[in-house]
Amino acid sequence: MFLHITDARYVGKYKIEVVFNDGKKGVADLSPVITRGVFQKLKDESLFSKVTVDRELDTITWPCCLDLAPEYVYFLTFEGDQTLQEKFKDWGYA
Repeated sequence: MFLHITDARYVGKYKIEVVFNDGKKGVADLSPVITRGVFQKLKDESLFSKVTVDRELDTITWPCCLDLAPEYVYFLTFEGDQTLQEKFKDWGYA
């Protein structure tokens, strides 16, 4: 099963509530992301808050043409979940 983001909404302080196609829902803290490379554009919180779900890419995107892999967002959302650690290792995130 490919992982997709089905819904997302900005909740403040660089956090996004996300819903995935596996039924899991949580809040991803994306503040570490905005410190790197092209993602520094998203330090502008008014731009960051314009996050949407791209139905073609099945992930979150911003008007400045940036997006994140749904697996990475999933990792940031559930990184403390011990039952998912093997999956995160397989993906190269843990």
